[in-house]
Amino acid sequence: MTGILTQGEKRLMVVSGRAYPELAEAVAKELDTEVSPTTAYDFANGETYVRFNESVRGADVFVIQSHTDPVNEWIMEQLIMLDALKRASAKRITVVAPCYPYARQDKKHLGREPISARLMADLFKSAGADRLMSVDLHASQAQGFFDGPVDHLWAMPVLVDYVKSTIDLANVAVVSPDAGRIRVAEKWANQLGGCPLSFVHKTRDTTRPNVAVANRVVGEVEGRDCVLVDDMIDTGGTIAEAVKVVKNAGAKSVTVVATHGILSHPAVERLSSCGAREVVITNTLPIPEEKRFENLTVLSIAPLLARAIRAVFDDGSVTSLFDGVA
Repeated sequence: MTGILTQGEKRLMVVSGRAYPELAEAVAKELDTEVSPTTAYDFANGETYVRFNESVRGADVFVIQSHTDPVNEWIMEQLIMLDALKRASAKRITVVAPCYPYARQDKKHLGREPISARLMADLFKSAGADRLMSVDLHASQAQGFFDGPVDHLWAMPVLVDYVKSTIDLANVAVVSPDAGRIRVAEKWANQLGGCPLSFVHKTRDTTRPNVAVANRVVGEVEGRDCVLVDDMIDTGGTIAEAVKVVKNAGAKSVTVVATHGILSHPAVERLSSCGAREVVITNTLPIPEEKRFENLTVLSIAPLLARAIRAVFDDGSVTSLFDGVA
């Protein structure tokens, strides 16, 4: 056999953008490593500069960036990081986007609209990404937008374990905030012992962003401790109205559970006054002090991301982290 054989070891590197370095540091700690040092700053005209302070040649690099406000700035920074890694001869580059940017724009509702979630995938690929990792995509079919492997992680194990420890499972009911989340709500109901399942019927005007009207509950919630599940909370209007509708239908209590806490204004005011017993989210996005309120619980997604990153690096099974559901 011709050629040269080498016994070199694989090298895993974690790098982070500036949007939420605390999450990357928590992931690196779970992996028993450190975030690789990076120089990043903005020029006077707003252009971004990035340079990695140590060699990445031949490394398996995981680029963690949480796309919080200002989302477009952090997308651009991550794209520049990917380009730098590609040109520095990284062996494999994985985009770790805990909350996938533009996830809600995954299809056309009206003519002449973009499909921005697909555009994001194309940009990541063109910039140099070999692989994409994200948590609870708004629509699972968005995995097909990226031309390469996609690891679609579920925050459900983290959230379910917490809910089981805080609620009476003998009297629980799962509620979907709309008909579109029924499949996810069904999985929740199975995880909570096959409890009853309901959904809130709502209407939305596509010409008015962040506006939805919750009408009524379809299913039995009277006298039950309800768990209202969704993938993200932005301005909180949909969830807050759903909580009120469920409580008006006779629910004993309502616990709101979601993966991504965007919490744009006036979400804090709405969620803190809607009557929910507790609002539970993960830290896929940073939750600064001004967005925290008394009945808000934030769970760490870092252990889940770390296990998935390790599985990818070791050529193991990511699906096995979710009992075969991924």
